[in-house]
Amino acid sequence: MGIRTGEQYINGLKSRKPEVWLNGRLVESIVDEPYFQQPILEIAKLYDMQHDKEFQDELTHICEETGERVANSFLFARTYEDIMQRSKAFEIVARQTYGLMGRTPDFLNTVVTSLAQNSWFLEQYNKDWATNIEDYYRHLRDNDIFLTHAIVNPQNDRSKTSHEQSDTFTHLGVVKETPEGIIVRGAKMLATLAALTDEVIIYSFPGFAPGDERYALAFAVPVDVAGLKIICREPVQDGTRSTFDHPLASRYEEMDALLIFEDVLVPWDKVFLYNNVEAANLLYPMTGIAEQPAHQSGVRGYIKLAFAVEVACKVADSIGVDQFLNVQRDLGELVQSVEVIRALLRTAEREFTVTPQGEARLNPVALETIRGMMPEMYPRAIEVMQTIGAGGLLMMPTEADLYHPDLKESINRHYGGRAGVNAEQRIQIFKLAWDLCGEAFGMRALQYERYYTGDPIRKRAIFYNKFKKTHTFELVESILNKEQENAKQPI
Repeated sequence: MGIRTGEQYINGLKSRKPEVWLNGRLVESIVDEPYFQQPILEIAKLYDMQHDKEFQDELTHICEETGERVANSFLFARTYEDIMQRSKAFEIVARQTYGLMGRTPDFLNTVVTSLAQNSWFLEQYNKDWATNIEDYYRHLRDNDIFLTHAIVNPQNDRSKTSHEQSDTFTHLGVVKETPEGIIVRGAKMLATLAALTDEVIIYSFPGFAPGDERYALAFAVPVDVAGLKIICREPVQDGTRSTFDHPLASRYEEMDALLIFEDVLVPWDKVFLYNNVEAANLLYPMTGIAEQPAHQSGVRGYIKLAFAVEVACKVADSIGVDQFLNVQRDLGELVQSVEVIRALLRTAEREFTVTPQGEARLNPVALETIRGMMPEMYPRAIEVMQTIGAGGLLMMPTEADLYHPDLKESINRHYGGRAGVNAEQRIQIFKLAWDLCGEAFGMRALQYERYYTGDPIRKRAIFYNKFKKTHTFELVESILNKEQENAKQPI
């Protein structure tokens, strides 16, 4: 089949009935649920863009294996041209959602693509695992499947490993083997957009200890598989808010969920790793599932940061405060932060290396630097936006107020901005800013960037320790050696 249309994506949602819980009730129909309707339409637009002549050649390519058009996120990266072909596709998708949907289909496409391109690693442990991930990659690619994932254990007792928890199946683990497959029980989070996807893939960060064998696994199942509960967090919008009052929350709400597996059968051909602590701990460093998705998330984060900075600049301009030096300084700082991320992306892309197996991987130091800086740069952009908007962010009337005949004249008089910015324009800009820096939607987007790849303090410490182990400190050694040489010279 190759690339799907938006209608085909929606029909796929209609054909399934996953067990989705929202606000204490079971969702009867995903596509008819008000909370989900607008986000579904936004995702459908991404699928339709693949068929749009304006974007098709930048989002898709002809698959050599099938002759069908498939998404560029399924492209095996072997050359610089491949890297940039994927990068352009990532950027087009990110711009469509202003970088605010972190789990668009291209993200997990890159994960499975990287696993399939590095199936040699799995083959070292079990040939079936390698065959399974290669077949699953083709299944996703050829049917344009939308995946979610859950790779983090619930926040229970973080001082203990999985097998040390009070309940054996607090964390997701294998109950038993059967001729048909493995039976799994327990929970994983944080499954973003789970209710709106086709299937879920499970794997984990490194950190398994001896005794954790039953929890060391990777597999995939449909979201409507028997025994899977999808428990959604509290929504940040109710599905009825106008796009004028909440231009972002009404469109780009990414519902997150906890996945609870209650004796779910995973067929053997969908098992990619099982009962092997060593393989689970090496999965990230050996398969590229850190660098390849980091490329997509880096591009998306760049667009999201650029968008937030533009909003902050428009808020300042709309009320004429960007004439003040302190505001210019803060906005200049934000603009430079966008340029830093853009430069790091270009560096990561140009300074790629090719593995012995032929996979082109971006510069990991540049990618990790993006991951280290975004948790500080994005919150800083939001802070500046809040400071510039000040009390005005709290005082915007609603769309109903703005267009009410008894209020329109007063609102036009009192809500206008600097010369050339009328009340409607200023209200729209401030409402956009409040959605991003004040509403629950914006706070979720902020928290997302802070903890997107885990604890930013721990991540930066790991980065430093790796730097210390691998860096030669040749500049310091050079001057010290000169001093030693000078000490040996006679006066």
